[in-house]
This record gives sequence, C-alpha cells and structure tokens, in this order.
Amino acid sequence: MTERPGGQSAPAYGDPLTAPFWEAAARRELIVQRCQTCGHYQFYPRPYCLACQSDTVAWVTTSGRGAVHSMTTVHMDIAPEFTPPYLVAIVELDEGPRLITNIVDGPCRIGDRVRVAWKDRDGMPPLPVFRPEGADG
Repeated sequence: MTERPGGQSAPAYGDPLTAPFWEAAARRELIVQRCQTCGHYQFYPRPYCLACQSDTVAWVTTSGRGAVHSMTTVHMDIAPEFTPPYLVAIVELDEGPRLITNIVDGPCRIGDRVRVAWKDRDGMPPLPVFRPEGADG
C-alpha cells in the first residue's frame, strides 16, 4: 500500500475494488470473487453478487484451469508489448467466470483445456495469460 496526502492508504496498483486481484497476481495466484450467500463465482470484481445481489462477496483462489470459449488471432500492431500475430481468447474458468486473456506457448482451439501462466511487466503486477494444458513452461 502507498500513502495518499492526508494519511489515507491507497493500493499499490489498481483501485480499491481491483487491488486484491493485482496483489494476488503479484504472488502468481489467480483469484475471483465468490458470493458467500449463494456460492456464485464472478469476475470482474464488483461490490455485490450478480446472481443474488448480496454484498457478501469474497476473493477465492481458482484452480487456474479452464477451457477456451472463444478466440481470435490479432494481426494488427496496437501496443509494443503485444507483437502480432497473437491470440486473444475468452477462457471459461472451471469455477465458471470468463476472462479475456491471451493464449501463449502453442496453438489452441475452441474447447481446448488451458491453464494459467503469467506475463511479467515492468513495474506492474504480471498479467494472467493461459497456455494449452500439456504445453511446457
């Protein structure tokens, strides 16, 4: 945590709602929210459950595994850290939530099983990316 003027603390990265996600990413741990009332898993973070509107959501560690729900190959050069071509996918975690992410370390098809990996970034927490199950790394 860093300190703001007036002695208020601020997350080192992200905002108060997303800070726990980025703190876990720094530990290479993929977390999502789970409702303590109805058990629904969700991502991206919100202050309430999308299924029952309860405000009893908590962060839980995922298995880091899932399946490719949708994907596309990007051929345009849009940012220096992403050299085309690269794969952008929606991965459905075994726990249920879907994440927009990149696929690394091998070809993939819709329905293929994947597991989380981490893309390091200078001065920021790593990004969760996914690789095909069975890929080295």
